[in-house]
Amino acid sequence: MRASADSRRPRRTGRFANGIEYLALGDGPRTLVWLPGGPGSDLPGPWQARLTGLERLADGGFTVWVLTRRRGMPQGHAIADMADDVAAAIEAELGGHVDVLVGLSYGGMIAQYVAAEHPERVGRVVLAMAACEVSPLITEIDLRLARALSTGDGAGIAEAGLAYLIPSERARPVRQALAAVLGRFVGGPARGADPMIEGLAEAAFDARPVLPAVRVPVLLVVGDRDLAFSPAIAEETARLIPGATLRWYRGKGHLRAASSRRLPRDILAFAALDASAAGGGAT
Repeated sequence: MRASADSRRPRRTGRFANGIEYLALGDGPRTLVWLPGGPGSDLPGPWQARLTGLERLADGGFTVWVLTRRRGMPQGHAIADMADDVAAAIEAELGGHVDVLVGLSYGGMIAQYVAAEHPERVGRVVLAMAACEVSPLITEIDLRLARALSTGDGAGIAEAGLAYLIPSERARPVRQALAAVLGRFVGGPARGADPMIEGLAEAAFDARPVLPAVRVPVLLVVGDRDLAFSPAIAEETARLIPGATLRWYRGKGHLRAASSRRLPRDILAFAALDASAAGGGAT
C-alpha cells in the first residue's frame, strides 16, 4: 500500500483478496465506491481523479474507493459475475455496506446488477453515462479496443480511441493513419485475457430482466447525444427501475458528459438526499 505525499487528501492503493485493485482517496466519514469505464480498468492518476471529479467527491465528505475489475477473470465472466465480485469486495473489505455506488459507463453496467442483486451492499446508486444496453456501434469499437489492450497493440488502442470521436466507417483510413503515429505513445504491455473477457461480456449485456427488482434509490445521468446509450435506451432504463431519477446532460455526448463538472455536483446532491426523498422521475 502506498500513501500520497498530499496529506490533505490521502491516496492509498492496493489489491483486495479477490483480485480487485483499488485506490482509496480521502478519509471522509461516508463511503463511496466508484466503478470506472472500460473495457480495461486502470486506477486513475492524479489528473484523472481531477478530470472525473473524484477529488471533489473526496472533498465532499467521502472516502472514495475506485475499484477495478477483478484481475485474472475466467473465460465467460459476465457483467453479473463482475457485480458479484464488487459485492464480495464490499462485504469482505468495506464493512459490508457503502453509502453510494457510482458506476461510470462500463462500471454503470456492473452497478445495475449490484443494485438489483446485492441491494444490501449499497445505500444509493448513480448510473453515469450507462443504461440497460450498449449500442451495436460502440460495442464493436469496444471489442476492437479490448483486442488491442489484450495484446498491447498501441496502434489498435489509438484507432479505437479515435473511433469514439470519429465513428464514421469512411474515416477509418484517416484514423488508421493517425493511429500509426499515436500508437507509439499509448501502447503498453499486453493485458492478457481480461480486456477481451470484458468486451465479450459487454456484447452479451442486457440488464432489462433484473432492473424491475431494484429497490435502492437510483440516479441515472446520460448525455442526450451519447452514442453508447441512446436517449431511447436511457428512458427505457429509467422506466424499468422503480422510482429512478433520470437527468439529462443536454448537448453532450458520452465523453463530454463523463467529464462534465456537473457530475460530481449531481452525485453529491443525490447522496445528500434522505431516503424518503429519493426517486422522483425524469428531470
